[in-house]
Amino acid sequence: MEHFLGFAIPGIPYGCTYAIVAVGLVLTYQATGVFNFAFGAQAYTSAFVYTKLVQNEQFPIWLAFLLSVVVLAPLLGVIFDRFLFRKIPNTNTTAKLVTGLSLFVGIPALLPVLFGSQNQYNSPSILFNPETVYFRLAGTPVNGIYLSSVIVTAVVLVALVVLMRFTNLGLQMRGAVESRRLVQLDGVNSGRVIATAWAVSSFLAGLAGVLLAPIYGQLQAQDYATLLVAAFAAAAWAALRSLPIAALVGILMGIADTVLQGYLPATSTLSAAVLPSLPFIVLVAALLLVPGMRRLHDDKDPLASVDPPPPPTTAAVRAPQLSRVIRVLWYLLLGAFIISMLSWMPKTWESVFNSGLAFSTIFLSITLITGMGGQLSLAQATLAGVGAFTAAQLANHLGLNFLAGAVVGAVLAAVVAVVLALASLRLKGLGLALMTIAAALFFDNSVFSQVGVINGRALTVQSKWVGLGILDVNGHSLFVVLMIVLVVCMAGVMLVRNGTTGRYLAAQRGSETAAAGIGINITWQRIQIFALSGVVAGIGGTMLVIQQQSVNAAQFNYELSLAFVVIVITTGVSTIEGAIQAGMGFVVIQQLLTYLPARFGGNGLTFVLFAAGALTYVAHPEGILEFQKRRWTMRFQRLLFPDEPSSGPPAPRGHDGGGGNGAKVPIGMPSLEGSHTGVVTPEDGTGLEGA
Repeated sequence: MEHFLGFAIPGIPYGCTYAIVAVGLVLTYQATGVFNFAFGAQAYTSAFVYTKLVQNEQFPIWLAFLLSVVVLAPLLGVIFDRFLFRKIPNTNTTAKLVTGLSLFVGIPALLPVLFGSQNQYNSPSILFNPETVYFRLAGTPVNGIYLSSVIVTAVVLVALVVLMRFTNLGLQMRGAVESRRLVQLDGVNSGRVIATAWAVSSFLAGLAGVLLAPIYGQLQAQDYATLLVAAFAAAAWAALRSLPIAALVGILMGIADTVLQGYLPATSTLSAAVLPSLPFIVLVAALLLVPGMRRLHDDKDPLASVDPPPPPTTAAVRAPQLSRVIRVLWYLLLGAFIISMLSWMPKTWESVFNSGLAFSTIFLSITLITGMGGQLSLAQATLAGVGAFTAAQLANHLGLNFLAGAVVGAVLAAVVAVVLALASLRLKGLGLALMTIAAALFFDNSVFSQVGVINGRALTVQSKWVGLGILDVNGHSLFVVLMIVLVVCMAGVMLVRNGTTGRYLAAQRGSETAAAGIGINITWQRIQIFALSGVVAGIGGTMLVIQQQSVNAAQFNYELSLAFVVIVITTGVSTIEGAIQAGMGFVVIQQLLTYLPARFGGNGLTFVLFAAGALTYVAHPEGILEFQKRRWTMRFQRLLFPDEPSSGPPAPRGHDGGGGNGAKVPIGMPSLEGSHTGVVTPEDGTGLEGA
């Protein structure tokens, strides 16, 4: 027993931190209806500011804690509520998830831009000295980190249980999440109640951040992302309802992690596979076994049906004459691009655009699964990685050409996507998002880390695997191959959209109940669109590693899956054109930022810019770029063809092309689930524009 306790006790501080985050997630969900994906980013922000104030500005610990946790953390929560989440109706699960993901991606990337990228080490403890051993428990020394974590967790849990169960404010919080508008009819200021809940939960995020900081030697955003996933699992086992259960599961997960580290051989494959995947295993088990997780998507607000439909795409509302002009311009632009890439384009920018073509192919899978299928999958980069690693392993062991391996990889990615679809058949909205991010975490830690290494060395792409001179930097074969692959994938997506499957998916987005009533097999449609998105993602992943001439787990980690969704939503998730613009915009912005000072280069500011665009999803679910394009297209149409009618229905108020103020959009914008996303029908045009 003493041996077991020696392994278990060191896991308590980790478990207590998991518990605080899980409790904060449950509190936010119970009081506001939002599953706050930005919680980890908020924790990292407070820890970052706290450490910087103490170490760089020489602030006393108590003052740094006051500013970073008591002041900054609640202030961030109130800002998120006031300017973002308050504008989202309770039933719009997709908008809540997209907004949270945007903050999760954008905030950690923004901090180094604002304060510099210097590493932060040895963050101080807020209560007790982490170097001091206060007593021993079963032979295990208990230092200041242990005491701080346990005491703070116990106080927080007791205080929150009292708040939610025995106070009028707690009752009002639980009522507001059911329907803010009905609570207002009872004379309660629901806005103030929700803001209070955000302030309290954000305080918990900041508190968890500074508690976790001393445990790690270096302060890194990655550690807080891992913390958030573990907290997801604890909150899921509590069905996002019970604070004590969430805290208990969080503590047990921390203990289980250190116990397994103690008993499993450090160099064994089992240890390498099981330990990093523990949060995944616990989360998937909760999603499959806890009945409450399957009912999260059920609408509870009786006033939810009063919201207006989303706006149409540009191609659906512009005049036919203007559509013909734009189609000709697109063909001219495409021709100029191809000629430039094959003639005068500098090698640096040739590589940038080739990378954009590969990313565009991957992003087409998001158009399929989210834009057409109405399913928010957070594992598309993972599916791309399945295709890429399969092709690389087949080339390495069997000598199979990489392009042929891409086909096999695409099939295997489709199989993985189908398994994922089958595992999540009874999940929607938040449940599906958690299942897909759990799958992404599993592949990151247990699959890609193993198949990306050959004899202890990183797997690299070799010219003999590809052939055709594709890896010849002085030739243009790679561009030709990438262009052909992208065009074929685009054509396939258009065929799906314009065919029977596309019609069925559109009906399913409108109402699954009505679609099932007219004979549409909802289960088969879901499996089919998952498989198709897996095929496209797998092909795109293989093209990406060919272009980058390397294959490693960092290219396809779960954080990139989140970032990819944010990027495509910014440009337009419901059109093929949006995926192409996302891929090209992503790499072009990255390249342009390299000409700025080092602080602004790399992926950081790029993710910040796209995350800021995705924050407009509530007002413009078609994508902020698509909204601006429709707006300016309508202005030019009135200028050039004043007597020509548009080819589709007018945009709803607040989304008109004549300069309608996006801020005046009704807040009740439906989500991808249960609503039409504006996918263009065949009669809206057949060119790339509007596709």
